[in-house]
Amino acid sequence: MKKIYFVRHCTADGQHKDSPLTTIGMRQAHLLSVFFSEQQTKIDKIISSPYLRAIESIKPYAEKENIEIEINDRLKERILSEDPIDDWMEVLEHSFNDHHYSLPGGESANDAILRATPILESIYHDENINNVILVSHGNLLALLIHQFDKNFGFDQWKELNNPDVYLINYEKNNTSIKCLWNT
Repeated sequence: MKKIYFVRHCTADGQHKDSPLTTIGMRQAHLLSVFFSEQQTKIDKIISSPYLRAIESIKPYAEKENIEIEINDRLKERILSEDPIDDWMEVLEHSFNDHHYSLPGGESANDAILRATPILESIYHDENINNVILVSHGNLLALLIHQFDKNFGFDQWKELNNPDVYLINYEKNNTSIKCLWNT
């Protein structure tokens, strides 16, 4: 059985790709490090979004355990539109209900899922990897979680915390998902 930990980044100072963690976010990153140490699971690989807030969220744990953080663009934040959107929550909800829906310059839910799925496929097929941490963003993680739990949608996305941790126990014919982060 493979364990895949989906981690939503800690609290950041904005949404720009180079937005750093806030003071609270840095404390949360430390708590994530403690949390993963307490799991007593040997992590084989850490893969992160290229966004600074994602990298900084897992960095204390990676440094403590001397694990390299692999950066993968497939885990970057989902872009809803190339232009600012006034009613972005309505657009986001619509995109959760219609996975083909997208605005000009944006990704549909299906586009985002197709972008990220090869990472999961590579984990499934690599016999040398059993336990992985994937660090990304709420929107993309919610779409990936939906692949394992069809009841996970827009309303559950709204309930995600910064940070948050979900565990996927993956076996070919028996996969389960569980929220592990209780703030």
